[in-house]
Amino acid sequence: MSFGRWMVAVVSLMLVVTVAPAYAAASAPTELTLSAPGGYADDTTSVAVVLTHSGGTPLPGVQVVVERRVSGAWQAAGTVTTGDDGSAALSQELSRVGEDNVWRATYAGDATYAAAVSADVLAPLRRRESVVTLSGPGRVVDERSVALTVRWRTRSGAPVAGTVHLQQRVAGGGWRRVATLRTRADGRTQARVGPRVDTRYRVRAQGVEWVYGDRSPVLVIDNVPPRPPVALPKGAPRPRITLPPQPRAVGEGANVTVGRIPDAVWRQMVGVSWHRGCPVGRDGLRLVRVNYWDYEGYRRRGEVVTAADAAGKIGGALAQMYRRGFPIRAMYRIDRFGYSRRLQGGNDYKSMAAGNTSAFNCRHVVNRPGVRSPHSYGRSLDVNTWENPYRSATGLVPNTWWQSRSHPLVAWRSGGHPVVRLMRSHGLRWTYGTGDSQHFDAAHHGRVLLPRVCLAVVCH
Repeated sequence: MSFGRWMVAVVSLMLVVTVAPAYAAASAPTELTLSAPGGYADDTTSVAVVLTHSGGTPLPGVQVVVERRVSGAWQAAGTVTTGDDGSAALSQELSRVGEDNVWRATYAGDATYAAAVSADVLAPLRRRESVVTLSGPGRVVDERSVALTVRWRTRSGAPVAGTVHLQQRVAGGGWRRVATLRTRADGRTQARVGPRVDTRYRVRAQGVEWVYGDRSPVLVIDNVPPRPPVALPKGAPRPRITLPPQPRAVGEGANVTVGRIPDAVWRQMVGVSWHRGCPVGRDGLRLVRVNYWDYEGYRRRGEVVTAADAAGKIGGALAQMYRRGFPIRAMYRIDRFGYSRRLQGGNDYKSMAAGNTSAFNCRHVVNRPGVRSPHSYGRSLDVNTWENPYRSATGLVPNTWWQSRSHPLVAWRSGGHPVVRLMRSHGLRWTYGTGDSQHFDAAHHGRVLLPRVCLAVVCH
């Protein structure tokens, strides 16, 4: 049957039913036909019956019972009385469930006319066009969630209950399903999402018997940082090396963890930041992981390697920076930047050019070949290296622009700066002052332990 036009399903069945033996021989055969035009769900259809006898002669003035099948069981729909032409009609509302739009009719018969039952007749549904929409806030603070509302209705406004799929745009332009939902009788449902980046969402409604599916317009949600980004001075140069953002923060607050060096990390260190002849071995080193605020205002997870007896001081200072809201540009282990023949250790030139914060690195002093750096002992920490240059034996590294400039959050040029005071409160000395602004040393029993050559000169 076609769904593009009104269809009338007419099936005729003539049954000769033997009734009471008293008048069975005298009963004339009858024919009962039933028709039910299809249509849209929730609209009415006219269930029509025609009762005839003797080759099509109408049988007027008799009662016919009409039944409807609902959830697989027959239920009385109504009783009609045939007119002079042997016909009668009963108005019925079309159900949204196709299987519930089946009717049959029964004539009980009498002493003159035999009983009759019609064939089952299905009134086919026509699908309506639908509209599904997705609404929600256009922004969400990172690490928080927001509610999205799905609304599914026909074009005429009737709510649709059914299955919808919430989808998220992925890299490369595709879409992936993030949730399967079901709209209620009012056509609505909700879902909570917590995107960690700017994200696009849409909803696909899966068609049902009485309504076509649909796809919503795209909803864009901007992920915004919990804290304001760092405002740098006009004209401030950008780092020469751009690092990818580190993983998002883990857990609440700074969430400092200190542990022995894992095998995977040690394999990355050997031949880069550690090699034979270094003054401290694997057992004397610790991996410190800590959450920090980046320059964009997001929480990130960074890590440094330190000496075992300095891990508490350095981890505590970094945690305090987090609590006080002092940002860190990046906190990758120095091994990420590879080996430097010039330094005979991890490439601190690249680390500084990226503005990276790091600690242990068994190497020579920058621009002083053959002089062991204090970082070789794992008790030194370099913080925000791009904004806090080092005055090396051959000039400022990694840039000259910042040497004469301070910043309330990320650059310090005096012992009174809040970051310098914070470090000092955790036993970290600003050993060389403005000669090496980025550099702090963990004190041991109140003293800073440095290579002999570094006691009188600046050693980075």
